Amino acid sequence: MLLSALGTSIANVALPTLTQAFAASFQEVRWVVLAYLLAITTLIVSVGRLGDLTGRRRLLLAGIFLFTVASVLSGLAPTLGLLIASRAVQGLGAAIMMALTMAFVAESVPKEKTGSAMGLLGSMSAVGTALGPSLGGVLIAGFGWRAIFFVNVPLGFLALLLASRHLPSDRRGPKTERARFDNLGTLLLALTLAAYALAMTMGHGRFGPLNMALLSAAVVGVGLFVLAERSAASPLIRLAMFRNPVLSAGFAMSALVTTVVMATLVVGPFYLSRALGLDAAHVGLVMSSGPIVAALTGVPAGRFVDRLGAHRMSIVGLFGMAIGSSILTMLPTRFGVPGYIAPLVVITAGYALFQAANNTAVMTNIGPEQRGVTSGMLNLSRNLGLITGASVMGTVFALGSATSNILTARPEAVATGMRVTFGVAAALIVIAIAIAIGSRVRATTHSLSR
Repeated sequence: MLLSALGTSIANVALPTLTQAFAASFQEVRWVVLAYLLAITTLIVSVGRLGDLTGRRRLLLAGIFLFTVASVLSGLAPTLGLLIASRAVQGLGAAIMMALTMAFVAESVPKEKTGSAMGLLGSMSAVGTALGPSLGGVLIAGFGWRAIFFVNVPLGFLALLLASRHLPSDRRGPKTERARFDNLGTLLLALTLAAYALAMTMGHGRFGPLNMALLSAAVVGVGLFVLAERSAASPLIRLAMFRNPVLSAGFAMSALVTTVVMATLVVGPFYLSRALGLDAAHVGLVMSSGPIVAALTGVPAGRFVDRLGAHRMSIVGLFGMAIGSSILTMLPTRFGVPGYIAPLVVITAGYALFQAANNTAVMTNIGPEQRGVTSGMLNLSRNLGLITGASVMGTVFALGSATSNILTARPEAVATGMRVTFGVAAALIVIAIAIAIGSRVRATTHSLSR
């Protein structure tokens, strides 16, 4: 989990250096990050299902090895095109690692300790996110941009050694019981997700004809995917799983919550620099407080989940996020940096608690044969929330600031844009709370009717 998160955050800091190294535009160089994220988003459900069918241990070892080899190829890449291709392969390895790690936790950790384990995974993801910019900056300054990819190599081989020694062997059923892999469903889902992700990330905040065409293609893709899954003998995703109120609510809440989390990452730097007048170094320092809080609160949050129950703690976490978002809509700029950090800490701590609780609720509510694909769906809902948040919440911020160029906007306009953005964020969390309460009622009704 740490390696896959580090793979995302460490590359962002290298983009200015890469534009010089390859004499390329920012629009070209940003595909170093986008290729990695697109590979994860489009393939994470499919690799989770493949792990269910072929054996999770074997596929996870292959994923770690693939991630490590792709890191070497990225560091050696002589051209930008080869670097982007290597990053896409690295993203495939990261997708395998993310999906199957969570599935292994659900399989091997006792049910009463699942919350603590999920909290620890959340902490590792936060550590990777927080470590990336600072570690990447040090490596680039000391050894050049290639070092940010080579640093994954010893970490990858260490992960490979630990996984091969300590993960339990795959339990394989008789050949007659093994389902076939859904090739058509996999292709349709990958193309649909790629179309949606590109629609949300292309155009630099402007939703033009290309974005509309890609979004339309994604809508058509969803329809074709549903038709294919209904007729498939062994579907990639069993549509009946969405009738389970815990699973469907868990996926929906995860997407909503990570949309809000992305708002802090998109809006925060502009507010801190334009409204509060901080330089780049201080903006980075303030922004790192979020991942640091997530890293510190992940394990305690997991313990609360084990002790007090996943449903109760997910609602507590959501209420924390709603309170933090509401405070940001009311705080004037005269409170300065402390006035921003305090509600950010509340939002991040609430997110850590929700994440541990929601992952625990979803992963303990399914059979062993569906753990890989369900873990993939959870990670997918998170990624879709991040992608949507970057686009939609960025647009809300620009509209709230009432300016066409946020870089030249007045401090008062930026502060207004932030308040509008987090007003929308608070509304999204209220919707998530309603979903959580509604899913509990539906689950209770379902169990009584049975």
